[in-house]
Amino acid sequence: MLPNLPPEPAATPVPAGAPAPEWRAWTAAAALPAPLQPVSDPRLARAGVSLWLKRDDLIHPVVSGNKWRKLLPNLRAAHAAGQRRLLTFGGAYSHHLTAVAAAAAATGFASVGLVRGDELADAPRNPALARAERDGMTLAFLSRADYRRTLRELTEPATTRRLTERFGPAYLLPEGGSNALAARGAAELVTELAGQLPDLGPGDVVCCPVGSGGTLAGIAAALPPGAQALGVAVLRGGAGYLEAEITALHRAGWPGRTFDRWSVDHAHHGGGYGRIPAELAAFTDRFEAEHGLRLERRYVAKAVSCLYHRALRGDFPHGTRLTAVITGAPSDHD
Repeated sequence: MLPNLPPEPAATPVPAGAPAPEWRAWTAAAALPAPLQPVSDPRLARAGVSLWLKRDDLIHPVVSGNKWRKLLPNLRAAHAAGQRRLLTFGGAYSHHLTAVAAAAAATGFASVGLVRGDELADAPRNPALARAERDGMTLAFLSRADYRRTLRELTEPATTRRLTERFGPAYLLPEGGSNALAARGAAELVTELAGQLPDLGPGDVVCCPVGSGGTLAGIAAALPPGAQALGVAVLRGGAGYLEAEITALHRAGWPGRTFDRWSVDHAHHGGGYGRIPAELAAFTDRFEAEHGLRLERRYVAKAVSCLYHRALRGDFPHGTRLTAVITGAPSDHD
């Protein structure tokens, strides 16, 4: 049974006959392919590896990085299905919630975000949630138990019926936005990368942070023979769970196919989702001072830091080319 949700105002419906989302204008603003930027670092050179940055943070001025790649096919599907409202889920500092709110505002959808943590309902809004509300997202706060139960029972008719009664008809996006459409959208990154690195293959490791698994699933499915995909978990305690989620995305997005050239590193989460330990903050500051790029800390910095740590430890064979996907830009709360 769907848990009783706390009373919140329903999302403002889009008026009947509202114009279709401005797909042409929104997609025309995208800068594709995302640039590929080399990093010159003597420490990595001594370790026998090279590092490149796939600058997905520069894709779009409103919604950038892997959020753009994952959301675009879902927005198209929502519009094709005649939906005018998006409903999704996230935590207090969810980049996904802010991205959905911004994308919805830009393309003519209403948006609803179910937020993990009912204690946040009457608290001052942090920058992430404040930004989502400024972009028109209606926020509803659930206890952690109710939040987990709602996600677990999301495919049950009673759950979708209750959400529809509460918020109106909506296109449901999972937590983190990772579904089969999102994974296939993320796979386009590899198509771009292959055009920028014609010899992409053995000796290449493409790395991204992992929250819900959609980006890693897409990369792993699209890489050419010999290349490896490495995900860096930003969640503590996700071993086994994340691997199962990625495998499920592969089954849904590429029926009948299996992929085995990927792995998830669970040792560089920095203490858990949203945590920024002093060591990670110092690494981010040093990277910015040396290379002129401020890394988003809750996801991207953990992945780049992992590559440095493992490279300097000797985990990668000499000659390995590492490509770190910069999945998003720093935000107000980084």
